Amino acid sequence: MAPIPGSGLAKGLAVTLRTMTKKSVTAQYPDTQPDLPPRTRGVIGLFEENCTVCMLCARECPDWCIYIDSHKETVPAATPGGRERSRNVLDRFAIDFSLCMYCGICIEVCPFDALFWSPEFEYAETDIRELTHERDKLREWMWTVPAPPALDPGAEEPKELATARKTADKLAAQQAPPVTEPHADEQARAAEQPTRPQGDSKQQTDQPQPGQEGQG
Repeated sequence: MAPIPGSGLAKGLAVTLRTMTKKSVTAQYPDTQPDLPPRTRGVIGLFEENCTVCMLCARECPDWCIYIDSHKETVPAATPGGRERSRNVLDRFAIDFSLCMYCGICIEVCPFDALFWSPEFEYAETDIRELTHERDKLREWMWTVPAPPALDPGAEEPKELATARKTADKLAAQQAPPVTEPHADEQARAAEQPTRPQGDSKQQTDQPQPGQEGQG
């Protein structure tokens, strides 16, 4: 059966009429900021204190847009007779967001939680060279990283928090002054006092008090 001429046009006009009577849901950006979900992949923030310069993020990046420079420093021995150690010190950490494909592999492979996603996305530049963010700029993005979602009431405490709490309690116990038990002091004072014969108290009670002589 051949379609009725003009039926397609009528259907299109019907859709237009239905949408004209509904309220618009278009957000006029930038006057109205979008309500982004917390896991939005906007920009990457760097928590420099957790970075150990392991280079995993740079090696696993598909675009090779992460640049890391470091040097080694010698750490003196913590105890007499101990061995000196060497550690990596971060000199440069930069991400070229003109090459980044926002895959998130660098954040997933980081074993020390030094990289985080931020939902901020307003960092467009007129010069492509300005899209290479050095570690100071990446550090500023950390303050825009949302807090992690709360755990379920029945969930176990994360191992990192449990380990940190045990370490803090151990250090507090080592730094606290020794507490002397009260009964030990009382026993020491009692030992210094001379002992009284058991018959003294009875003899004192049997002696007449002043004013009681001649009564009876």
